[in-house]
Amino acid sequence: MNNQAIHPPQNEPSRIGGRGPAYLRLLWLFACHSLIRDMSFRINFLIECVSSVSWALMNIGFYWIVFRHTRMIGQDTGWGEAEFFVFLATTWFINSLVQTFFMPNAEEFSELIRTGNLDFVLLKPVDTQFLVSFRRMDWSSLSNMLTAGGLMAISLWRLVTRPENPLKIEPIIVVLYVFYVLCGVAILYSVMIGLASTSIWLGRNQSLYDFWFYITNFSRYPMEIYYRGWGKVLWVAFTFVIPVLVVVNVPARLLARPLSPRAWWEWPLAGFAVVATLASLIVSRWVFQRALRSYRSASS
Repeated sequence: MNNQAIHPPQNEPSRIGGRGPAYLRLLWLFACHSLIRDMSFRINFLIECVSSVSWALMNIGFYWIVFRHTRMIGQDTGWGEAEFFVFLATTWFINSLVQTFFMPNAEEFSELIRTGNLDFVLLKPVDTQFLVSFRRMDWSSLSNMLTAGGLMAISLWRLVTRPENPLKIEPIIVVLYVFYVLCGVAILYSVMIGLASTSIWLGRNQSLYDFWFYITNFSRYPMEIYYRGWGKVLWVAFTFVIPVLVVVNVPARLLARPLSPRAWWEWPLAGFAVVATLASLIVSRWVFQRALRSYRSASS
């Protein structure tokens, strides 16, 4: 074989968005196959679920201890105990979806390149990014969704029933919350697939996966705590350059705070989150396609 880049056939019948029902059926097959594989090793599946839930419960215990010493996270930020636990539950909702549907595939992408199996992926009449992103799912990672759901229910109940300024949850807020959770998932996916794409140039990029965990750690806390001193540099970098701060902050803020009144900058931030989501998807798509054009077959 000549030493040349391998690309998908130019006359392949579909791309993302080209045949929606066909892609939905393929996604369903991936989901079923992954669940069957996980159920083939039930003990391992249960251990992973118990480990995830135990980690979540230890985090709840840690923050419960923190709130025995302070009223809120960050001075005058408004993130009291109940509000912050809504924030924490939102973090787990988003991370569980990312770790279930995208993390296993991003981790295996460099192995596809090293073993040459990416050659076979490129030759299939399916959009390569779709196939690389969804071919495997880790259903045990959804166990944190149960913990997050319980924490969310308890925290919202405390906010709704508090004697002073009880929270009123309106239907539009619930709809916006779900929408912005999906926006957060899309942003984290974009960062992950962009970093995974560099495997084509670097061969192996474990350090870049570590970098992904480092930068997403910043999304686990309210953005107000960074807006002081030299933390403003981090606030700007992780809001407008790599927009991980809007991933959790926007949906959690919508649900944990009253609809009115709101700070003047909160609705513009929500609008920016939509722009950041679209921009992240476009940039990550461009990086992935650019990386594929540089790919050389393992058998070259």
